[in-house]
Amino acid sequence: MKNLEVLSYEEANHESKGIFDDLKEKIGNVPNVYATIGNSSKALKGILDLNNTLSKGEFSGKEIETIALAVAQANECNYCLAAHTAVGKMQGLTEDQTIEIRTGDIADEKLKALSALAKKITVARGNPDQEFINNFFSVGYNKAALAELIGLIAVNTITNYTNHISDTDIDFPIAPELEHV
Repeated sequence: MKNLEVLSYEEANHESKGIFDDLKEKIGNVPNVYATIGNSSKALKGILDLNNTLSKGEFSGKEIETIALAVAQANECNYCLAAHTAVGKMQGLTEDQTIEIRTGDIADEKLKALSALAKKITVARGNPDQEFINNFFSVGYNKAALAELIGLIAVNTITNYTNHISDTDIDFPIAPELEHV
């Protein structure tokens, strides 16, 4: 038995069914991670609301996916690496860029600083070295972006941990494996 199951529509409670309906309308399906978080309609609504709010903030779609890929790589979440590689491509990242973000070898200095800080905050449990924050500001990000970055790291960490605990079946094309990071 899994700790958390991917709920079918029929298994979901009334509130989760409504959220599933909204997801189907907006994106065409209910990704397994959301069907898993849907074991609690409150948790699913909370994470989607926070993600939706932050997606209207300081960061572009490419930058949001850069954060998601950096956090998923730091947390070794294969589900989210697959999902955000696919979504990152929809937001204009190339496959090579998704790999570069994960390795930290991306040519775009702004995305590199963003990825590095997101990864460092994740692995250092919220205590990055000041040089990472200074670099983030030096490439043009502001304090609002830093506050939103922390929120996006939290959203992505929740989905990463959900996938670890539930061993969520990956319903996206598998992300390329890296030799070493």
